[in-house]
Amino acid sequence: MSAAMDTESTYSGYSHYSGHSKKAHRQGSRDRHKSPRSKDGSRSEKSVTIQTPPAEPLLGNDASRAEEGQDDNWGETTTAITGTSEHSISQEDIARISKDLEDSVGLDCKRYLGLTVAAVLGLLVFLTPIAFILLPQILWRDDLEPCGTVCEGLFISVAFKLLILLIGTWALFFRQPKADIPRVFVFRALLLVLIFLFVFSYWLFYGVRILDSKDTNYQGIVQYAVSLVDALLFIHYLAIVLLELRQLQPMFAVKVVRSTDGESRYYSLGHLSIQRAALVVLENYYRDFTVYNPALLTASKSRAAKHMAGLKVYNVDGPGNNASGQSRAMIAAAARRRDSSHNELYYEEADHERRVRKRRARLVVAVEEAFTHIKRLQAEEQQKAPGEMMDPREAAQAIFPSMARALQKYLRTTRQQQYHSMESILQHLSFCITNNMTPKAFLERYLSPGPTLQYDRDRWFSKHWTLVSEEAVTSGLQDGSVFVLKCLDFSLVVNVKKIPFIKLSEEFIDPKSHKFVLRLQSETSV
Repeated sequence: MSAAMDTESTYSGYSHYSGHSKKAHRQGSRDRHKSPRSKDGSRSEKSVTIQTPPAEPLLGNDASRAEEGQDDNWGETTTAITGTSEHSISQEDIARISKDLEDSVGLDCKRYLGLTVAAVLGLLVFLTPIAFILLPQILWRDDLEPCGTVCEGLFISVAFKLLILLIGTWALFFRQPKADIPRVFVFRALLLVLIFLFVFSYWLFYGVRILDSKDTNYQGIVQYAVSLVDALLFIHYLAIVLLELRQLQPMFAVKVVRSTDGESRYYSLGHLSIQRAALVVLENYYRDFTVYNPALLTASKSRAAKHMAGLKVYNVDGPGNNASGQSRAMIAAAARRRDSSHNELYYEEADHERRVRKRRARLVVAVEEAFTHIKRLQAEEQQKAPGEMMDPREAAQAIFPSMARALQKYLRTTRQQQYHSMESILQHLSFCITNNMTPKAFLERYLSPGPTLQYDRDRWFSKHWTLVSEEAVTSGLQDGSVFVLKCLDFSLVVNVKKIPFIKLSEEFIDPKSHKFVLRLQSETSV
């Protein structure tokens, strides 16, 4: 009513009918172009507004901002995340985040403790054979029997075996950890315990039978050290089988579903524990799943909230209500409105697809025209070129303004603007120019959302994960096992199925049996 009163006071020559028509027209236009933020304005005091990560504007000058205000459809491409969003942070979430920070400190201590124990045990393993050979030479050298050429050959054998063991241990164990798992790796812990018991038993036998008695058979002592190195090589082979080869044969098929949008993938896994299977799933998630975009979920939520707000429930049997038939008719009308919501969804999606195709065509044309202004100079042409020569960064900055507006509109229409800043686009454009890539190669990153690894780490929305499982995370995968990987914004539900046993039989066909007869009928033309 205030908009209509202002209109009538400004334009007093208009009739009463024209004032109401202008009010209706403005109200309809406002309904078409208002953003989700204006819809939830009446309850903004009770809601928490979470903005997307800050990104640098694609167009930095004031003239371009003035042109943006003149676009009729600019309001439709503005994305705002408001209302009762799932990204709202409560006091429980804040407490959980602080607890996660405390747990991360404990995980770091546990990781460094494990590395320290493994390093000390590895140093003990490599120094033990050398100590077995040197101790008799230091303590009772004059009493030792001469060994000669045999011992020298054994020395060379021990040296090369220790070198091979050192390289194999470095390649298998001393690798940069990819993740912090909640529990200890069972097979690795068992191998460490086995190595400790093995070395301890050798030292015990060496102390009792050689050090106490001061054995003078130096050749036997050297052979004892060689047997220790041989046994350590066999333990290293066992570690390769348990840690690397055992999991290579596919035994289970896992289905990974993202809880927010239902995107799913299938993977084949071998004999792994639940925590290691979760680690493999997360490694494949960052590579195969498209990046999580919470802005795509706001449209369906706002549409559902609008339909729920349009439904009204009347107390038919309440006191003083005599128009029960009229109330039933209104309830039936509301039900029919709910049943016809699919038509509105259809037209909304069709209109959105039309806008996306339109702005995609504009973007493709703008990028192709911009790339036509760049020409790579050959080595002999660089000396003859009279004009100014630019490096790839300067060339990217020169052609970027001609495509910036079309790119900005397309990213806002597809709700990808929070993942691409101006600096990242310029870097990608400079990379494409340096490697002589086509406009289609440049647009590949923006025409469709890519995997999570394609974007910066601060825009992943998922860095810390929590493994939820009814079974122990150190237990192996089984048929029907289900576990969940949770982060702050969404979760991954993993369902495990065992690959069935396949029975394949053979049937032999004699090549001489391929004989045929031509059947002639009276109706044929043959």
